[in-house]
Amino acid sequence: MLVGASWVNSRTVAARSSSPSRRERAVRGRRIAAGLLAGLVLVAACGSAEDARDAALSSPAPSDTPTSATGDDVDATLTTYYEQEAAWTACGRYQCASVEVPVDYADPGGERLTLKMRRLPAGDPKARRGSLFINPGGPGGSGVDYVAQFTAVAGDDLLEAYDVVGFDPRGVASSTPLECATTAQLDAYVNTDPTPDDAAEEQAFYDAALTLGERCETEGGELAGHVSTVEVAKDLDVLRAVVGDPTLSYFGASYGTMIGATYAQLFPKRAGRLVLDGAIDPSLDSEGLNKGQAEGFQTALRAYLESCVKQDDCPLGDDVDEAQQRLSDFLTGLDRRPLRTSTEGRPVTEALGFYGVAVTLYNAEYWELLTRALRQGLRGNGSQLLFLADTYLSRGENGYEDNSVVALVAVNCLDDPSTMSLEEARETVPDFESVSPVFGASFAWSPVTCTAWPIKPAQEAPEIRAEGAPPIVVVGTTRDPATPYRWSEAMAEQLASGVLVTRDGDGHTGYAMGNECVDDAIDDFLVTGTAPREGLRC
Repeated sequence: MLVGASWVNSRTVAARSSSPSRRERAVRGRRIAAGLLAGLVLVAACGSAEDARDAALSSPAPSDTPTSATGDDVDATLTTYYEQEAAWTACGRYQCASVEVPVDYADPGGERLTLKMRRLPAGDPKARRGSLFINPGGPGGSGVDYVAQFTAVAGDDLLEAYDVVGFDPRGVASSTPLECATTAQLDAYVNTDPTPDDAAEEQAFYDAALTLGERCETEGGELAGHVSTVEVAKDLDVLRAVVGDPTLSYFGASYGTMIGATYAQLFPKRAGRLVLDGAIDPSLDSEGLNKGQAEGFQTALRAYLESCVKQDDCPLGDDVDEAQQRLSDFLTGLDRRPLRTSTEGRPVTEALGFYGVAVTLYNAEYWELLTRALRQGLRGNGSQLLFLADTYLSRGENGYEDNSVVALVAVNCLDDPSTMSLEEARETVPDFESVSPVFGASFAWSPVTCTAWPIKPAQEAPEIRAEGAPPIVVVGTTRDPATPYRWSEAMAEQLASGVLVTRDGDGHTGYAMGNECVDDAIDDFLVTGTAPREGLRC
């Protein structure tokens, strides 16, 4: 049950902030869209990156070097796509446009799909330096929706200098979407027991992923096999050319860091100012990624419990270890006896209980909501936990509000087609539980999802080095649950020109999370091109 995330918007989780106004806007503007991130197998980089990094840091950014937007090395068969003209039209306070790209880059004359973009033009035309593309993560997060949230928290200088452009990746949201299941079918998939207890439940776990994959294969057509991160990165280069920028400026959060890093690997000479916040370690296989997240969520949970037990009204007691055991027993008990809720036909299962707890660990501002939900849940009412789980899964009263659950699985199973048998997963459970007594078993079974997934990638994901790219800023948060800090350390090291910025704190990602040092470093890099000093710790 490896999970990803993006930002929580104002319609979902409400929380209070005691920070300055920019931080208050950050709390109101974040959205979490999560689901299975069943691995991203990539080969680990070998050797030291010091020489390459030092050379890159002393070189001018390619974004300062005039070149054509299309690029001299673009395959002639793709010229039609690169030379499109986007027809921007007003959509509220923003501008919107559509662009076409090939479903399969190996067959550019074949089927096409549509990518949707939304932008907020630069506030100061005289200071404008181009477009800043943004992605909130997932996979499955909507970059179109993200524009409102990002621009609500970004620095004024940044907003004056850039058109902020969000795009929905192929297969996601308002771009040509990958649609594979009805609400009832997705509910059944989401509620599959994440910690199977016997052979029958293990087979049911496998079959749930297989069934969803077969539906995608049948109903999604050719697109189902072409939603990989490599293809999203290729789309991004088309979008860069369409807006007229010779190089790409980019901010990606969580899974969005893999899009940015993959872009830099494929197009190092066209990489401009890239910020990768809450990074994924490109060298890990599915088992390693799941174990890392199990540990990350355990760390975040302990931080929550340490805070909770200091309160007079903590529903889990006044001792951290006892509180952890009580929470673990509570979640495990949902397997046998789901909690009733005020929504008919939708009790809180063990899976929904996991999501309801996990969503609040992405930001310390949401711990109070977890306390309330647990207090109610321990009394036998799961309504608030259901609300939190639905927030996590984009599940509304009338069904799923986007296709993020499907997109998350489809993208990651193409990025990592490695396999783990039911027997192998069963054998890893004790090791995972030693890392995370509460979440370990759920994460241990996650790699089986892509073993069952029937759709295989058209090409392998590349090793990430990005030789020849200018400085790439990687931001890591020390107690990040979804993308553990050491993942950011690893990405910064593996990128030939990676520069690591550390936020010492809780929650997922670092930008606009209440740390002025981090915010200033990112804004300054994007606006002036000055990379933070290596090892900056905030």
